[in-house]
Order: sequence, then C-alpha cells, then structure tokens
Amino acid sequence: MLIVTGVPLFLMELSLGQYGAAGPITVWKCCPLLKGIGIGMLCVSTLVCLYYNVIIAWTFYYLGSSFQSPLPWSCEALANATICSGNITQVLGVVHSEGLHDPGPVRRPLALCLLAAWIIIFLCMLKGIRSSGKVVYVTATFPYFVLIVLIIRGATLEGSLQGVAFYLTPDWSRLANAQVWNDAASQIFYSLGIGVGGLLSMASYNKFDNNVIRDTIVITTGNCCTSFFAGFAIFSILGHMAYRKGVPVGEVADTGPGLAFVAYPEALALLPGSVFWSIMFFLMLFMLGVDTLFGNMEGITTAVLDEFPHLRGNPLQKSLFLGALCFFFYLMGLLLVTDGGIYWFTLIDSFSTSFGLIIITLFMCIGISFFYGVNQFCQDILDMIRHCPPWCGKVLIYFKACWVFCTPFLLLFILTYIFIEMYRTSLHYGDYVYPLWGKALGVCMGATCCLQILIWAIVAISKETGTLKERFQKSIRPLNSWRQNTLNSTVRAEVHVEPEQVDAPYTVTLTDMDITARTWDMGSQA
Repeated sequence: MLIVTGVPLFLMELSLGQYGAAGPITVWKCCPLLKGIGIGMLCVSTLVCLYYNVIIAWTFYYLGSSFQSPLPWSCEALANATICSGNITQVLGVVHSEGLHDPGPVRRPLALCLLAAWIIIFLCMLKGIRSSGKVVYVTATFPYFVLIVLIIRGATLEGSLQGVAFYLTPDWSRLANAQVWNDAASQIFYSLGIGVGGLLSMASYNKFDNNVIRDTIVITTGNCCTSFFAGFAIFSILGHMAYRKGVPVGEVADTGPGLAFVAYPEALALLPGSVFWSIMFFLMLFMLGVDTLFGNMEGITTAVLDEFPHLRGNPLQKSLFLGALCFFFYLMGLLLVTDGGIYWFTLIDSFSTSFGLIIITLFMCIGISFFYGVNQFCQDILDMIRHCPPWCGKVLIYFKACWVFCTPFLLLFILTYIFIEMYRTSLHYGDYVYPLWGKALGVCMGATCCLQILIWAIVAISKETGTLKERFQKSIRPLNSWRQNTLNSTVRAEVHVEPEQVDAPYTVTLTDMDITARTWDMGSQA
C-alpha cells in the first residue's frame, strides 16, 4: 500500500502544491472542474480537527494525572482496589452514558484540557507557517528521543522478547482478508497525511525548484521506518505486561484509543519508576498530536486565506479568523468530552477518513492523470527540478504507471470492500452497538465530503458557455493565472494569489518555429 498508493499520491500532492503555490482549493486552477476535491479535503480536515484535538485533551488529562504516585490507573491506587485495572471508561465517564442518544453532561476536567489544547494550537499558529515550522523542530524530534528511551527500557524487562516475537511474526493467511488491505490503506493515508489538504498547503511554501521527488522518497521512507521502529517500544513493554499477567500478548494488545489510553498506560504502571515513564509517554503523545493537528489546521487556514487574500494581508483580521476557527472547533468538540463523548468520537473517527477520503484521492489521481494530463504533470515536475539527476526521469516512469493504472485500481478495490463491509457489519464501541440512525449519520459525514466533487463540478460547468461538451472541455483547461503564477517563480512568498489576475482558460498559440525549435523559452512563449 505504501509503494503503490502512499508514495505516488504523496508525490502528486507535494508536486501540485509546490508548482501551483496555492492551498487545496486555489490549486485547482489547473483544472477548475475539480475544485470540489479541494472543498472535500477541507471538509475532511474539519472533521479530523474536530475530534483529533480531543485526543490531545485526553493526553493532557493523563499527563497531569501522571504526576501522582501511585498512578491513578495502577493497582496500588485506592480507587482501583476492587477492579485493579485503569480504564479509559473511568476517565471519560462512559459508565454514566447509555449510548449515542445519551451524551450526558460535559466533563469539566476534559473541557478545560480541550480548551488548553486549542489555546496552544492557536498560539503556535498565530504567526503563520514560520512559527509553526519552528515548533515542529521540537514536536517532531522529541518523540524519537522518547521512543529510544522506551525501547532501551523495554529490552531490559522480562517477557519483552515475547512481545517482540508477537510483533514480528507474520500470519500470511491474513493477506487473503480484504480488511487487512483496508487497514493498511488507512494507516498509510493517515500517517502520511494524504487527502486532507495539509500536504498541498505545506508544499505551497516550498521554493519552486525544490526537489519534490527526493523529499517524497525521504519522507515516506522515514515515516514507514519510524512506524516500524515504534512498534518495538510498544510491544516490548506489552510483552512484559503479558508476562506479569500470565496471558498471551494478543490478550493485552488493543487497537485505536484503547492501546494508547488503556493497555500501554496499564503496562507502564507495572514498571519501576512508573511515574517517570508515564510522563515521558504522554508527553510524546502530546507532541505527536500537535504535529498531526498542525498539518490539518494549516490545510484549512491556507485554503481560506488563498480564497480571501485580504485576510492574509491584515495581521489583525488573520488572527481574529484563526481565533474564531479554534473557538468554533472547541465549542463543537465539547460534545466529545461529555459522558457519552467516546461514542461520538468513535463515530466521527470511523467515517471522517473512510470512503469519503478514498473517493477524494481517487478523483484527484484520475483528474490529474486524464484531465490535466499525466505527461504535462510530469513535465511540470521536471520544470521544478531544474538540475534533475538522471534518475529523476526514470523514477517518474514508475510514478506515471501508478497514477494512470495501479493506484486508481487499488483505490477502487478498497472502496468496493469498504461499501460491502459497511452494508454487512454494524458499528460498535466495546459492547455497544450503534443504532441504524447513528450509522446513517456517519455515512452522511463521509458523503458530504465526497459530494463536494460533484457539486462544484456542476458549478464549474454551469459558468461556461456553449454545448455541454464545450462547457466540459473549457472547465478542465487551466486558468490563465495558473500558468502566470508559476512560470517565473523561484522563491515562494507569503501571498499565494494575485487578486488582480483575471482568470480565463489558459491557451497558447504556437507557430511552426515553436514546434521545430530545439529549445523552448517558456518565458517568451508566455
């Protein structure tokens, strides 16, 4: 999934954002028909931001609780004397909620943690990409330090090899299960940030001649290796926990929030010096959460500021917009920190990056390959990499094959499986089975994201004149400002869009001399 979908789509977003010097909406001047892809990305980012900062709020809560000795979720804690097991349901108050229809009151400690989380995000992003870029130097490097420390500590524990063996032993028969491929796709999309607009926004600030192919290979490889490396830190300590309890590792491992907020904290509580290890772990989770949220928030803010350039030029208005955006997300997130908030959290988590995200990336891949033109797109990449090593052109042959055939085919396979499973299986959290109306609400969330493609395609066609075929052909041509904004760009400025530019379908009249000339002067041709 990494090689056939993750890396090609990562390069596509990175190249598109860098070449167009625009966010996820404005960048579709290259093909106005597909502007809805950018709107859809914005919808996905909104849903992700809505629930993801709740994870940071939980991390805050656990981090603050970690300064107590013994840890509140350890067997030594007085509150756990009868159950001898810390549990996320105790923290979230799920025991007081009957389900999705019964959210109950807002839990004040979690609401305060959520407010603190949004204030930190606001302050880190206040001065734009430069300030958040400096923050990432800390938030991106500190987790590596913690992982190394946890791996060293885990290797000294009894039973750690049992956990590592469980982690590294493959069950090849599982490859015949489509769910495994769906899980792999979810992991790759989520860890690389594909399809949510953050990559397009970040890349739009790159220098025009930045080597995107090199960046893609380095980042995707580093990301995959980091995930593999982190597994040793997790499963070595889970192996020790299984050894202490006398059960198989598979019985103490968990998925989703349960791993980070139930199984692993419980395992850390068994270690000598558990308070220190717990503080380090949740501080690492906080850093990782902030990194993820930066990418999504940057996608939203860049998209809006590109569409309304006057906000970018006025620092006060920009700050007010960012503050209002963070406050809106905080108010909406209060539903997720109620007694039954975990049920709503699971619903949004299950459908926000499900079939809607796959459809958005599928249309992005098809649109760039067949409407904008895969040959033109590859030429754009070569134009950016002015001193391209010989291997760049050869690598692009592979990416071209993926964009045209392999990636869309695999995405269609996953999409088909998702729809089949969505119809056949019910959504549940623990023993709670979601009602039909709850599942329908989740489907509406995903549908809202991908339907933007159809809605804005109709809008783009309706703005043109002529027959339906002529309108369609005009709506897939790059606008004039698309080329003008990229031909002579060497360094990206803070302002992405020239508001005085008149947008019209881009056309070039060529003469016989243009066809027969050995070298093309792009500046003079324009």
